[in-house]
Amino acid sequence: MSAPKTKAPTVAELEPTAGSAPAPVWLFVLLGLLGFWGMLYLDEQGGGFQANVYRPHSSLAELQAMVPKSEGDVLFANGRQVYGVYCSVCHQPTGQGLANQFPPLTASDWVLADGPGRLARLVLNGVQGPMLVNGQPYNGAMPPWRDLLTDEQIASVLTYIRQNQSWGNSASAVTPAQIQAIREKTASRASAWSPAELLQIPVTE
Repeated sequence: MSAPKTKAPTVAELEPTAGSAPAPVWLFVLLGLLGFWGMLYLDEQGGGFQANVYRPHSSLAELQAMVPKSEGDVLFANGRQVYGVYCSVCHQPTGQGLANQFPPLTASDWVLADGPGRLARLVLNGVQGPMLVNGQPYNGAMPPWRDLLTDEQIASVLTYIRQNQSWGNSASAVTPAQIQAIREKTASRASAWSPAELLQIPVTE
């Protein structure tokens, strides 16, 4: 005895009847909101879809800012600020100085000396009198900064000008300990240096 055959539904039977309810509007609104929230979440948490950025960090720049820096890097960054406040008026933001008055710091034989001894003394007590920088004469006075700038500030600004590669400089960094030692060694001096006196300081000090 064979099984009874089932009758295939007609087209009319497959079509929704007049009384069937349409999908609720709130469902589409909810799906839209969920999709929008998902895009916002990816935008905030995806780190720009860079493989080396991970939660809870949001960008590569944020991660790079957290990487420990060397003492020289920190001094250079701080020195840029010190230079902008105290030095750029005379020596100019470009480090080019002013002709016949304030010498340039770019590719300067004074700046690029092996040691910071001359520059440190010059900053601490100032300098007066005509001087030659890269063979050119200058006669502007440098004020003393001993009582205004800390050892760290002086070390920072000297590091900045000695290592500013955009100025053609690539000398060694200057540490606060070096400035402290020179400050203590010259504590009894109250007057400004002359260029001739500074040239007597060993270039390696």
